Amino acid sequence: MGRPKGGKNKYWSKEEKLRIVKKITEEGFSSKQVAREENIESSMIRNWVRKYLQYGESSLENKRKPGNPLLKYSKRKILSPMEQLEYENMKLRIENERLKKGYIVKGDGTIVTFRK
Repeated sequence: MGRPKGGKNKYWSKEEKLRIVKKITEEGFSSKQVAREENIESSMIRNWVRKYLQYGESSLENKRKPGNPLLKYSKRKILSPMEQLEYENMKLRIENERLKKGYIVKGDGTIVTFRK
């Protein structure tokens, strides 16, 4: 089981998790049996069931991790005027935060020194 080497983690939506959890809680299947059918680790399913029983359906929602906010703009070549303004605004906010912390960025941003 598990993902192939170099592969990506599988994304499980709330609905999929709920369907799998209900197989165990309502239909009476064992977690190992469902794990074999769905090709998932049984420990992951047991964690979902434990969270579901303790906190309810809302505990099965995926928690999004905040990524790099500039990434969605820097990868695209053509930006709308509004997107250009948002991109510039984000860059200025980051620069402002760095200056507050005492960082000095030189050139294209690859050289960062700390101001004493």
